[in-house]
Amino acid sequence: MPRPARVSPDRILGAAAAEFAARGYAGARVDRIARRARVNKAMLYYHFGSKQGLYRTLLRSTFSQIAAQLAAIAASGTPPAEALDAAVTAMAAFVETHAFFPSIMLREVAEGGAHLDADTLAALAAVPRAFASILLPGIEQGIFRRMHPMAAYFTTVAPILMFVTSTPVRKQLSARQLVPSFKQELTSAAFVDDLRISLQRAFGASALPELRP
Repeated sequence: MPRPARVSPDRILGAAAAEFAARGYAGARVDRIARRARVNKAMLYYHFGSKQGLYRTLLRSTFSQIAAQLAAIAASGTPPAEALDAAVTAMAAFVETHAFFPSIMLREVAEGGAHLDADTLAALAAVPRAFASILLPGIEQGIFRRMHPMAAYFTTVAPILMFVTSTPVRKQLSARQLVPSFKQELTSAAFVDDLRISLQRAFGASALPELRP
């Protein structure tokens, strides 16, 4: 039997990202993904084996890209406070340009990580680990207060995910003038600037009492 013609797996992953974001894992259908990617289902199974394999490959790739960006910041030798700002900017930019990610990730969290195997969890763990490698030198140097790196990670990533995910709702609230506008639109740049300032103050050595051992 001849092998299927080669098609870029990235094209299939892009179609899968849209489908999983819109319908979740349970609601996603391989035939819709194949149609969106303009391939037949045999080609999809050839590359990824199953819907589960496709989903996990998408998540592993996404986590690996974020972790690589954070690891590069950690390895750059940038002073801790500036490295934290760079990490926030990089994470926000990545999430905003990968619009599928917040919906998929929040669904997965709500379902208790039901679809994450050991390899996908390892790829996920690389993200907070890379973030911790940015934070820990600042703690050691007394620039940041002593805190649990995972707490700091969730403090950072949660508002980014919520800001991006809530974009349609925020636009409706703004259009109906149901929330204060402070005479200016809350742009992504303004949000990131405010978040960087807030985290510098929250993580600063003099901001709050140290975490108890």
